[in-house]
Order: sequence, then C-alpha cells, then structure tokens
Amino acid sequence: MSTISSLRLGSFVVTLAGMCLASAVSRVEAAWVTAPQAPADAPNIVVVLLDDVGFGASSTFGGPIATPTLNRLADEGLRYNRFHTTGLCSPTRAALLSGRNHHQVGFGTVTEISGGGLGYNTFWPKSVATLPEMLRRHGYRTAAFGKWHNTPLWEISPAGPFDRWPAGLGFDYFYGFMGGESSMWEPAMYRNTTPVEHSPAPYYHMTTDIANDAIRWLNAQSALTQPYFLYFAPGATHAPHHVSAAWIERYRGKFDEGWDQMRADIFERQKRLGVIPADAVLNPLPKKLAAWNSLTGDQKRLYARQMEVYAAFLEQTDFEVGRVLSAVRSGPRGDNTLIFYIVGDNGPSAEGGTEGSDENIARFAGIPTELVDQMGHIDALGGPALDNHMATAWAYALSTPFQGVKTDAAHFGGTRNPLVVFWPKGIKDPGSLRTVFTHVIDIAPTIYDVLGIEMSEVVDGANQVPIEGRSFAGSFVHSTPSNPPRSQYFEIAGNRAIYQNGWMAGATHYWILGDFAPPGERFDSDRWELYHVEEDFSQARDLAKQYPEKLRDLKQLFDREARRNHVYPLQNPTMGTFTSVYAQPTVAGNRKEFVYPGDMPRMPVVSAVPKLNGSHRVSARVVVPDVGTSGVIIADGGRYGGFVLYVENGFLVYEHNFFGMETKVIRSESLLPLGSIEVGFELQRTDSQRWGSGIVRLFIDGKASGEGRLRRVGIPSPIDTFDIGADRGSPVSIHYVAPARFEGIVEDIRISLQ
Repeated sequence: MSTISSLRLGSFVVTLAGMCLASAVSRVEAAWVTAPQAPADAPNIVVVLLDDVGFGASSTFGGPIATPTLNRLADEGLRYNRFHTTGLCSPTRAALLSGRNHHQVGFGTVTEISGGGLGYNTFWPKSVATLPEMLRRHGYRTAAFGKWHNTPLWEISPAGPFDRWPAGLGFDYFYGFMGGESSMWEPAMYRNTTPVEHSPAPYYHMTTDIANDAIRWLNAQSALTQPYFLYFAPGATHAPHHVSAAWIERYRGKFDEGWDQMRADIFERQKRLGVIPADAVLNPLPKKLAAWNSLTGDQKRLYARQMEVYAAFLEQTDFEVGRVLSAVRSGPRGDNTLIFYIVGDNGPSAEGGTEGSDENIARFAGIPTELVDQMGHIDALGGPALDNHMATAWAYALSTPFQGVKTDAAHFGGTRNPLVVFWPKGIKDPGSLRTVFTHVIDIAPTIYDVLGIEMSEVVDGANQVPIEGRSFAGSFVHSTPSNPPRSQYFEIAGNRAIYQNGWMAGATHYWILGDFAPPGERFDSDRWELYHVEEDFSQARDLAKQYPEKLRDLKQLFDREARRNHVYPLQNPTMGTFTSVYAQPTVAGNRKEFVYPGDMPRMPVVSAVPKLNGSHRVSARVVVPDVGTSGVIIADGGRYGGFVLYVENGFLVYEHNFFGMETKVIRSESLLPLGSIEVGFELQRTDSQRWGSGIVRLFIDGKASGEGRLRRVGIPSPIDTFDIGADRGSPVSIHYVAPARFEGIVEDIRISLQ
C-alpha cells in the first residue's frame, strides 16, 4: 500500500473513531441528569427566628428596646399582631420547619426533657419531611445558622447518626450550636457535623460570628442562579444574657423607674402604634410579683441592671440580623426576597426566678443565687463569667398586654409573638397591620403556596403526615383576606388551650411565674378559662362561668385534637429537677467502664459518660515530656459546673466547679515523673444528699498523692463539653486559659463508675 493510501486509510480510521466518540458523547449527554431547577422568578426565602422575646419587647410593637432593623422591615412590609408560636423552643422550631403540629413531629417538649411516647420523644420521624428538604427538591440552596435544638441529645456525638442533624433534615449547610442554650462568648459550635474550635478572642460574640458566616454563605451564592432558603436563628435572647459593655451602656438608667412603669409605657405605645386595639385591656401584674415601689434600693439597682443587659442583648441581635439582611438585599434576587422575621420562639422567659439569677443552670438544679451574691457580680452581668438571667417581673412586663410568659400555652403571653413579613414584589399596602389569626405551622404552607409547591404524599418511601398549617399568602395583598373557620390547639408542659373561630379555652398547669410544680400534680384538677379573643384581645375577661356550654364544647374539641396529634398522655415536666437530661438514652448506654482515646474529639457533656456526681474513678495514661509540663488531661463541663484534671508546672491538679458558685482545688504532693506514667483521681461520695459532700484522692502511678474534701458535689454543665487533652469549651477553671492543651501526650482515659 502506498504512503498516500496509508494516510487516507488512517484518516478514514480516525474519522470513524471520531464519529464513534461523538456518538458516545451524544448518548452520554442525552442521559445526563440535571438538578431540580426553581422557576426563574422564584424568590429567595429568609426566615429569622429570635429566642425568648415577648410581644411587648421590640420598639416595632411598642416595646422599650430599639429594633431598627425590624422597624425598617415593618415600614416596608407587614406587621402581624395575631401570630402564634407553641410556647417553647424546640416545639416551635419543629412546627416552623415542618408545617405540622409539634407533637406530630415528636416535639411536645424540648430535647433536654424528652420522654417516651410519639408526641414527646424528640425523634423527628421520616413521615415528616421538612420545609428545607422540600425546597431543596425544587431547586433551592438551603442553609441554617445559629440555634438548632431539634436533635435528640443522645445523637449529638462524633459517631452520629446524623439523620436528625440539619444536614439530615434538608439543609445543605449548617453553622451553629445544637442545644437549647449556649454561652455567646465561648460556644460549642458545629459546621455541618464537625466541631469547630474557637480560640479566645476579646471581640468574639456568637451572634456576630453566625452573621459573618451567613454573609459569607450569601456571597458564595452570588455565583449561582438558584434561589436560596436561609434560616437565621440566633440563640439570642435566651439565657445566658451575654452582650458587650458598649451595648449595655446604651440602656444605662433607662429602667430605673421599674417594671410597673415600663408596662404602662409599653401599653400606651402599643395603642398609639395600633398594634393592639384601642379597647384592649392591660392585664394586672400577678400579686405574686412584687410592685417596684416595694423593693429595696439594692433590689432596684440589681433588677434595673438585669433589664439593661437584656435590652442590650436584643438590640445587638437586631443589629446583626440587619447586617445579614443588608447582604440579602444587595445580592442576587435581592429585590425578590420573601422575609419572615419572627420575634421570639415563645414568650419572654421567667426562668430566672423572682430575683433573677447569675448562675441560671444552678437555678434549674434548684440552687438559687442569693441577692447579696448577685449584687457582688452586678458589674459582670453580660460577660462570660456569669450565666445570667433577669427577674420574672421583667419577663411578665415584656408580655404586655397579655398574661403569661414562656411555657404558658394557655395564655398569649407565652404564645403570641410579633411577626413582620417583607416582600417588595408580593406585598401591597406596605407598612400595614394584619390581624388574621396565624400560627407558626402556617409558615411552611405559605411558602409552598407562594412557590406553587404541593407537599408530596410520599418522600423517600415514607408516607407523609399531611400539612396542618394553612397559607396566609392572601394577606400579603388583602388587608381582610377570607378567613374560613379555624381551630388550633396549644400544649406545653401540661399548660393547654384550644382556639376556635375567635374563642379560646385554656388550662394552666405548670410554671407560669418561674416556679416549679410538683412532678406528680394531677391534670384533672387544672381550672379551665374561657375568652372571646376576637373581642377581648388580651384575654382579660374570663367568661367560663357565663358560657359553660361553650367551654364544654371547646374542651371536647381540645380532647379530639389532642388524641389526633399524640398529645396524650400529658406529661408532667421535670425541668425543675434537671435530672431528666441525664435520664435519656446515651451513647454510653448502661456501661460502668469507659475507655476513651487521647485524640477523641470533643463531645457534649450529655452525650458522653453518665453524670459524674456519684462515686467514680478516672485514670489516664500520659507521657510527661518535661518538668514544667502543663495542660488539661480531661475536662467535663465548663464555667457553669464541672470538673477538670490538669497539670500545672509539673504538678497534678484536680478542680471541682460547683455550678460556677464555688470551686475546690486539690494539688498533688509531688511533681509528676517524666515519661510514660498513669495519673488519676477517685471521688468517693460521703453522704447520700443530692448535692452532698465527697472526698477526692489523687494518684500518680498507683500511689496516693494528695486529697481534699468537696463540700458539695455538683454535675457538669449540660451545655458544655467533655474533652480529653484540652478544655475546648468554656473553661472549667479560671486558673488556665482555654483550650490549655496538654503539652505532653494523653494516650487514653479510663473511667469507672462505682
């Protein structure tokens, strides 16, 4: 064959090969699967959910606290003055993110006190697909920032499972904390499912941190064409009330006239703004709460300072929300973004008690902070050293004009929260007020309605619980939209109510003014009240005696709704004893012997070993490289309670922190030898009292080396971390700077419960 023929043949072969390749490519392209695409005009969706804020707190709804971001949105959007939450943290979040009633999602309570039964196990079922999951299936990018509080405590560990973490419930990205509350200065943060370690920084604040991260995430979306769903849920203004001195200074002296005057001022402004009807009645302050003019000078100074700190906390939060929303407005689809700004997941919190508290976890454990001790800490309120909370009467005042506070599902003080909706492309009559009865379960179906989405009957093979909420998108364009008959039940901690077409009946059972009910209290002894809330905006006139038949009918309706939604059997709350946190299933199970590797990542206290306030022994195999070695070997808890075993300048040290109220330090009698050694301690309880005494003995290579007596033995703070080789959360001790990594090697830790 000639050269020319060979070349031609080669060209022919190459051409055939190219044709085959092109054909193959064509077949691949024809089979390519693309991700779901949202409609071109689909809006971005932003939901902002604050924590523990009452109806009467924000300036937007007549309150004493400046909320300029909320004001601007309301002036360009719509105020809703009959919007309702469930009355408690986790339940509201479950209802918001699902469109179902909270018991249907297993969140009849918060994760810390979950119990048996479908309505209270805090175990999000596959039969309840989430709002972010549905949006993701329709072309949305999804992200959550801040407080989560919807994962069972025993699943918050490095081992997972992660099905009920944000990533398993529809969010592409998560940055925040997993529990019910957190220090704003020293939080235990996660990015998706990975713990994030923070070095101490003088200007760090968690709300600023999550705002910065949300803005970074928003900037990353500018390169994409997809719309997004952003869920921004700061832990503010839940206790601890942590905020910088500069913000607090803005409110110095503004609450010196006290809560009685503040209530009157709020009430007047609410009527002037029109956010309550002209004929609304201000409920009286309960007799159990002291009048301001009856207080001592010290009480007035302390309580006024508590309110200054809380007010600063809320204003700072609104400022950070404003930074995020500015990034939203300036980004893609900024003029086509639907924003729901929900001012509280429940009413204001009375958990601080009648005097407030600067060690609030101790208060949950039944240990109050005395007034004289609080006065000694007054200048430190808002800082990292204190787990501070305001007095109950301030919370009640921030519920103006209603009666009740957080957890009171029978009264609007616990369940009615301000809502502002902003959407320039979809709202008529900006700056107007909407009075339609709405509930947090309505947010998801409203979004579905706007987007033309229907909830799937089957998701990932699981038959779905039908959506319970109803869209209120019609109110975006009509000031008096059609309002068909509606009923809605409420239940938290045995406090329960039923709304139907302008009437509401409710029964109070538990913890209305920050006090704890006996766990065996009977539900059938609770007294029911009746209100015509269409005419009596603030539930000020109980009509139970005038209309017994109406009350009977509503009680029967509640019973039917309770049975349908897994509310029964009602559960007595146990937050007051604080033991249920440690009575739930744990990663540890029923074991009494534990071995942890030295490189184990941090764990939440409640996901690690059972509470270490009984007799136990801890030993560690370590390598000491130098005479002056220092650092933490094991830490369980943080500033607000726990223990730590650490090395200081070559000496072994055990320190017990009793709820942040007192500490005991025990040092070894001799320096640690160099090289591979075994160190540890043994705690032996010496009485059976709940917070009774104990003796701690230190050991070095099996030999006793110092001991001391603990006057009171507490438990590790459940909002903090269990750490090996460092103290990665807030520090248990003030004698080192976290994380205080051990300068040698921790090979392993062994714990034995006795």
